[in-house]
Amino acid sequence: MFPRFFPLIRDQVPEARSRLRMIAALPAFCLMVLLAGVPLQGQSQPATSSSAASSGQQNQQPNSQQPQESPPEAGGPQGDIGPMAVPKKKEAPPEAAPPKIKNPPGMPDYSLHVDVPLVNVDVLVTTNHGEFIPGLKQDNFRVLEDGVPQKITSFAQSEAPITAVMLVEFASTSWPFLSDMLTNAYGFASSLKQQDWAALISFDIKPRIEQDFTQDKGLILGALNRMRIPGFSETAVFDALYDTLDRMDRIPGRKYIILIASGYNSFSRRTYDEVLKKVKNTRDVTIFAVSTGQAFREYLDSHGYLGSISRLDFLQADNQMNTFAHMTGGKAYFPMFAGQMPEIVADVSSAIRNQYTLAYHSSNPKQDGTYRKLKVELVNDKGGPLRINVNGKQTKYNIIARDGYTAKHQVE
Repeated sequence: MFPRFFPLIRDQVPEARSRLRMIAALPAFCLMVLLAGVPLQGQSQPATSSSAASSGQQNQQPNSQQPQESPPEAGGPQGDIGPMAVPKKKEAPPEAAPPKIKNPPGMPDYSLHVDVPLVNVDVLVTTNHGEFIPGLKQDNFRVLEDGVPQKITSFAQSEAPITAVMLVEFASTSWPFLSDMLTNAYGFASSLKQQDWAALISFDIKPRIEQDFTQDKGLILGALNRMRIPGFSETAVFDALYDTLDRMDRIPGRKYIILIASGYNSFSRRTYDEVLKKVKNTRDVTIFAVSTGQAFREYLDSHGYLGSISRLDFLQADNQMNTFAHMTGGKAYFPMFAGQMPEIVADVSSAIRNQYTLAYHSSNPKQDGTYRKLKVELVNDKGGPLRINVNGKQTKYNIIARDGYTAKHQVE
């Protein structure tokens, strides 16, 4: 377009040639200014445009040459428009305490604790003649569990009401055995006090509850009056004792069993080992055993009517009665004559009502169901053996307590 237009104009209008040059160069100039932002050198422009362009260039040059100042906490290499976003490594502050975790609403707070059961030990201290020795203090007792001394936390001596079961042998063996049983049973029933709880259980081939627990000793005496004609001659003392221990294990507090029997076992499903295990596992039960038919046995033996096997059976029966009593901290009696019966009744009543009751928390908190042996000693202020004087004379004494107990077994 321009090659055909310029020849026509330049020949006719000489003054317009300079203007045409400027008009022709104007598009290129504008394009260069827009792309480079820098004005061309050597071209004549209006003063206003040059000054504005130069002032704009001066304002833009410092910003392009001087980078922005980085904040003090920033670090790392610098870029064209400022520091790169690399945080400066700081020293780790001390760890704060872990926050307290709160339970959801409605959920109570729980705490972990070890339950160490309380062990109760009844101790009877008597002279060699069976007389109870009062006036002992807590510091005079020392309890050893598996040879380890225990700290006694509770100590008492008081005449409190008792909870007892009279377990009597009622079988058609021989009248002397039945007569001795009734004499002793009547004596114990008559010694009951108003606040005592007592029950009567008889056994031959199986146990029978003649009278449940009552505070009316007249009911106990009435139940004894009805026991006149036994039904069977076999005796199951193991089954009867096992069943009675099982029933009394559900009763809280201290319990006593007055076992009045010959001790001879001829008809039991339970074995002797099973009964011993039950005696060990039953807590807070003391057995007092009274043997029957001792005089009749001596008469048969002296006249040759008692064979060697029968003699051995009765000796074994005496040993079983003695074991049941001593394992639980009680006593066993083997009276020969009827005149000894009242004395035995008074001794058992005194032992039950005047025992020292000790309590401690075991130093072995394991609930593993193991059997732990106990030993009770009397000591003086210096830890040596205690000497007891009765009527101004030093006397020997007997300490009667249970041999041990079975710890609870926690099932996981």
